[in-house]
Amino acid sequence: MHDVLNPWANPVTYAVPFFILFIGIELAVLKWLDHDDTVTGYQARDASASIMMGFFSLFTTLALKAAAFFVYIALYLYVAPWHLAMHTWWSWALVIVGVDFAYYWQHRFVHRVRVGWAAHQAHHSSRYMNFATALRQKWNPWFDFFFWLPLPLLGVAPWAIYAAYGINLVYQFFVHTETIRKLPRPVEFVFNTPSHHRVHHGSDPIYLDRNYAGILIVWDRMFGTFQPELFRPNYGLTHPVDTYNLLTLEYGHYADLWRDVRHAASWRDRLGYLFMPPDWQPAAARVAEAAQA
Repeated sequence: MHDVLNPWANPVTYAVPFFILFIGIELAVLKWLDHDDTVTGYQARDASASIMMGFFSLFTTLALKAAAFFVYIALYLYVAPWHLAMHTWWSWALVIVGVDFAYYWQHRFVHRVRVGWAAHQAHHSSRYMNFATALRQKWNPWFDFFFWLPLPLLGVAPWAIYAAYGINLVYQFFVHTETIRKLPRPVEFVFNTPSHHRVHHGSDPIYLDRNYAGILIVWDRMFGTFQPELFRPNYGLTHPVDTYNLLTLEYGHYADLWRDVRHAASWRDRLGYLFMPPDWQPAAARVAEAAQA
């Protein structure tokens, strides 16, 4: 169990030196292309905030990871009808695809349910698309637990789930860049690529809530959430936070959500604020807004 919960046993942790290396390479490429500006390059305070958010996320996720481990191991040992042996290439491929499928639905949930968005919006709060932005991770992965639950029930060892999820996150680091335009068509068809993920970070109406993929973009193609890149996105939130304060970036939307819930006129509206999409408003608020338009 110690190795499962140790952040230094996490594949993401071992990838950190490579993250730093590729951030340096990207900076050099942008300088060479004369794109090292505040539009397409890096902004120092923004990048620093992203890196610090990523660093602390290694530790803030440990409590949930520990709690989830006990549930997962109980399901794996006492409920699962069989145990998947993890000593073949195909078993690892199966687990990585299974975790990626669960990730798609978890990612879709936190975009479309406001209480999930309150945690996830931190990752989308940067107006830049670069490798540093990939490290702008949430500190509140409250809902991941529920989406991984089917995997131990299907006989996947909890340590293998965590390892596969780490691989998934490492892969996603490399899709946060503007230095790679389009990859060969077969790759673009099957895998999440920088082009696809730029769409996901766009705040333009046509790009909102699209391309939830981790590794395989085929999930978006299958479930109707795929959007090709048509033009350079405007990155960030539809309502920018305009701060580099880490606590505000991570928890500011919880304060907004709590204010809306506290002032709601009914329990129906309170539940709506919690579990409807982030832009949801009660009927009375929509009528008042329309009257003012």
